[in-house]
Amino acid sequence: MTKRRDFIKKSILGTAGIAIGGMGFSSKSYASIIGANERIVAAVVGIGGRGSAHAGAWCTLKDSKNVTLKTLCDVDEQFLTQNAKIVESRTKVKPLTEWDMRRVFDDKDINVVSFATPNFWHALGTIWACQSGKHVYVEKPACWSIREGRKMIEASKKYNVRVQVGHQSRSSANIMDAIKFLHSGGIGDVYMARGLCIKPRDSFGIAKDSTPPTTLHYDNWLGPVAYRPYNEKKGHYNWHWFWETGNGDTGNQGPHQFDIARWGMNKNEHPATAYSIGGVYGINPAECAQETPNTQSSVFKYSDGKILEFETRGRYSNAESSVDIRVGNIFYGTEGYLELKNEEAMPWKAFRKREKVPFAGSKEDKNGHIQEIDRVGSIGSSEGSQWANLIDAIRSGKDETLNCDIIEGHYSTALPHLANISYRLGRELKFMGDYEKFANDPEADTLLTRVYRKPYNVPDEV
Repeated sequence: MTKRRDFIKKSILGTAGIAIGGMGFSSKSYASIIGANERIVAAVVGIGGRGSAHAGAWCTLKDSKNVTLKTLCDVDEQFLTQNAKIVESRTKVKPLTEWDMRRVFDDKDINVVSFATPNFWHALGTIWACQSGKHVYVEKPACWSIREGRKMIEASKKYNVRVQVGHQSRSSANIMDAIKFLHSGGIGDVYMARGLCIKPRDSFGIAKDSTPPTTLHYDNWLGPVAYRPYNEKKGHYNWHWFWETGNGDTGNQGPHQFDIARWGMNKNEHPATAYSIGGVYGINPAECAQETPNTQSSVFKYSDGKILEFETRGRYSNAESSVDIRVGNIFYGTEGYLELKNEEAMPWKAFRKREKVPFAGSKEDKNGHIQEIDRVGSIGSSEGSQWANLIDAIRSGKDETLNCDIIEGHYSTALPHLANISYRLGRELKFMGDYEKFANDPEADTLLTRVYRKPYNVPDEV
C-alpha cells in the first residue's frame, strides 16, 4: 500500500456518520448533495481583502454554473456595505450581510462557503462549515498549523463535503501543461524543485495599543488567538507578520509556489527533513515590531533523497532565471531544467541540458501572447476556474474531481509550517510524515498546534 493510501486511510479513520438508508452519509452531508440543475447558494466569509475576489468569482458563475451569492460576512462591518453594492450591481440581487460566521452556517439555504479570513481562522471556520453540511473553498495557507490541517481533512471526510484549497495554479491551463510535461519526463527525472517569493516590503511602522474601531467585532476577529489589546499595526493584513496570527511571507505567498513545486515533483507525502534560516533585514526593530522573517531560505529532503528549496526575499533583489522570475518555480531534471513564472499568463520554458534556447514552453498565439484557456470552468482565467471546479465537484459528489482538495492543500501548507518551525528553533528537523510528528523532539512538537482561546477551540473530535 502506498504512503498516499496510508495517508488517506488515516485521514478518514473514525469518520463514519449516522447512516441514512445505508448510504453512509450523515444527515447534514446527505442534504448537501446537489443535483446537476439545482441552484447552488454561496456565502463569503472575510470580505475585506482577498474576499472581494471570492465574491467576484461567485458573481461570474451566476449564469454559467447556476450559482447565487446570498451572503457576505465580515467581523469588520466597514467592509460590508460597499461590497454588497458591488455584488448587487453585478448580479441584480442584493446580498445579505452578517458579521458572525455562525449565522451563515445556520442558514440552511447556503450550500457552499468560501473563506478569505486571516490564516488563524481557516481551520475552525472550515470545520464549523463542514459540521453544518456546507462545502468549502478556503484560502491558502489552508491552516495556521499542521494539526489544524489534519482536523480539516477529518471534518471533510466525516461530513462528506468537498473542501477546495485556494491554490489557483491547479486550475491554470499553462501550469497544468508544465506539470504534465514534467510528469511525462520532459526534463528527465526531476530531482530538485525551487520556489521563489521575491516581494520587497517596507516597514509597516509601530503603534500603541488602542481601542478597536466601532465597526470591528474584535473578540470575534481574534477567535482562536490568545487575547491581546487591539493594535492597528497587528490587525488587518499586518497580522501576517506575527507568529500568533500569521506565517510570514513563506506562509503567505509561499504556499502557491510550494504547491507547484511539490506537484511538479509528484510528491504526495511529507518531507523527511526540513531546515530553514533567515531573519528580518533592512527594518529597524525600534520602528517595526515584525516577528516573522522577511528573508528566509528553506530546504526540504524527501525519503528518496529528492530536494525542495524555497527562498523568500522581502528586500530589494534581482529576479532569477531567463524569464526573470520573482514569484515562480524552477525545476531541475537529469536531462534539463524548466522555468515557470507565476505572473501574467504564467509562461514556462524548458531547456535541454546545456542548451540556451528553450525546446518546449507555453503555447503562444500568432501575436506572441501566452494563451490561457480555461479547462475546468467557463470564466477564461485560472482565478475563476478554481471556484468553477469546486461547483462541478459539489455536483458530482466526488473529492477526486477537485483540483486541490484539502489533502493536497494540507501537504503544501505543511511545508511552510515545517520551515517556520525549523527557523524558530534554529535547527534541522526530522519529520515522521506518517505520524505528523517530529522524531524525538517534543519541543518541536509543541509548535504543531497552539493553546486555543475558548470557545474558539479546534476540537480533537470534529
